[in-house]
Amino acid sequence: MSDLEKHYASGYEDVRLKAGFGKLELERVRELMARFLPSPPSVALDIGGGTGVHGLWLARKGYEVHLLDPLPLHIELAGRASEAQSRTPLMETVVGDARSLPWHDETADAALLFGPLYHLTARRDRRVALEEARRVLKPGGVLLAAGISRFASVLDGVRAGFLADPAFAAIVDRDLTDGQHRNPTGKPEYFMAAFFHHPGELRSEIAAAGFEVVGVFGVEGPGWLVHDFDSWWADPERRARLLGVARRLESEPSLSGISAHLMASARKKPAGVAAGPADGPREE
Repeated sequence: MSDLEKHYASGYEDVRLKAGFGKLELERVRELMARFLPSPPSVALDIGGGTGVHGLWLARKGYEVHLLDPLPLHIELAGRASEAQSRTPLMETVVGDARSLPWHDETADAALLFGPLYHLTARRDRRVALEEARRVLKPGGVLLAAGISRFASVLDGVRAGFLADPAFAAIVDRDLTDGQHRNPTGKPEYFMAAFFHHPGELRSEIAAAGFEVVGVFGVEGPGWLVHDFDSWWADPERRARLLGVARRLESEPSLSGISAHLMASARKKPAGVAAGPADGPREE
């Protein structure tokens, strides 16, 4: 069993965005999708779509959604959920790899990469996944790509107290050094092997793959750091304040990295327009 399969074997990804500060992430991701995706009925590819939380929501909005994920468990759960909303199902659920998509060139209006860019720890693999997304998009098609913030672990370590553990402090030190998150402890709360992007690095990687980057946005803002998050979220006024702060700070360069997740919006350049330079630090 791969590390990816071990980490997600419990099926927790199906409920992660429905509990705790995952609810803030979900609400903000939906805001950003509504802002940047073309109107339905557009063809949207949910690449690394997990159990279908985002793809199923888009299907209910009228999109034609094709979902791909490397884990059979996620595809099974997404398929069940799709059957449960039989009037607006997913068009397709398929086990696959973001680096080798099964779809033809220029067939999609939008592509979501809400996992591959942090699960693919080598820059060359992220580049291949981005180029594959570009290949299947129509000219002018929209890419939404998520990254985990370079600073997520250190902030979570302070929030949850993990930083008191010397082993976690060592994990944080490498995160801040090169973005390569490694967890030798076996503790699932310390996450799994992943790559954590600096906001500018996420922008440069997407541009280097031939996209026109519209912007890189902080998703949660600082609201995910609230200790009694559930009580804040249950209070309509406090919830509105958390969302309002996230919106106000989403494009602030000095604070975008305070979000646990980053979201890039980009468009496929027309044929003949050169890709940007592969700038930013290189790592394998």
